[in-house]
Amino acid sequence: MLVQSGILFLPYSHNEEDISVEDIAQTQKERLAHIDFRLYFLGSVGRNDLVKRFGIKEAAATRDLAQYRELKPGNIEYDTKAKLYKVTADFQPLFGYQPERVLAALSKGVGDDTVSAQKPFIPCETPSQLSNPDLDVLSVLTRAIYNKQVAQIEYRSVSSGFTTREVVPFYLVDNGLRWHIRAYDRRRNRFTDFVLTRVTRPKLLPDSPVEDHELSSEDIQWNRIVELEIVAHPQLDHKETIEADYGMENGVLPLKIRAAVAGYLLRRWNVDCTSKGALRGAEYHLWLKNRQALYGVDNLKIAPGIEQDPVQ
Repeated sequence: MLVQSGILFLPYSHNEEDISVEDIAQTQKERLAHIDFRLYFLGSVGRNDLVKRFGIKEAAATRDLAQYRELKPGNIEYDTKAKLYKVTADFQPLFGYQPERVLAALSKGVGDDTVSAQKPFIPCETPSQLSNPDLDVLSVLTRAIYNKQVAQIEYRSVSSGFTTREVVPFYLVDNGLRWHIRAYDRRRNRFTDFVLTRVTRPKLLPDSPVEDHELSSEDIQWNRIVELEIVAHPQLDHKETIEADYGMENGVLPLKIRAAVAGYLLRRWNVDCTSKGALRGAEYHLWLKNRQALYGVDNLKIAPGIEQDPVQ
């Protein structure tokens, strides 16, 4: 068992013919875990990655990569052109990972590759996710994002059912309930979101070039920033309580967010988006004061009150 900064890495059990991870010094285990993480979720690793991460010499990094290759020869191959070690199609992770920690590391960079369970310093309870993405699916898509590649996926949609698509993913998105990828969809010729748990059998298409119109810089909804003014709901008797909850100044919580994720945020926080704060219910503590800022935003169907009171 490897402990790094209070976080546990749990090596998978090995067959008798495999070299045991338990026989390796802890400091090297940490470096092996970093190699494993980068291969699994980024698709490549180089000596310089280890030098920067751990402050070791290139010779030590070379030994670590050789040790990893000895432990898992089917996981890694050297690309002489790129001068990097690449993941193989037969990759099987050397360490066990938890989806929540992987997503936290990928999205926030917290602890980099420290992605396994950690005991809290005080008792702590957090809401459970009803579903988590398959890590083998996630790893292919994160490699596509990291290396700016096209991926082929099988996708199940509520509106169009089961389809096979080619996508150009460029961002992971957490809407508070589930994870998406933001990508260009070649089937519909537009940028959109794909729910990770609806993706199956992804594979990279390294010989399919990304076209200029498929780049994230061409995604208008992604690059447009909307400035929202959130206030306490007008139907509340004690607005000052909500203003204190959210640290509002002069009764306003200003937010700058991407247009592509505006609907997710408004739904997650139950922000009443009707023109006069018409929604009733204990869940509505917030109201969008400047709803005109939403004009032209695409993903508003899920925002509370929009369907009964559209933005004109």
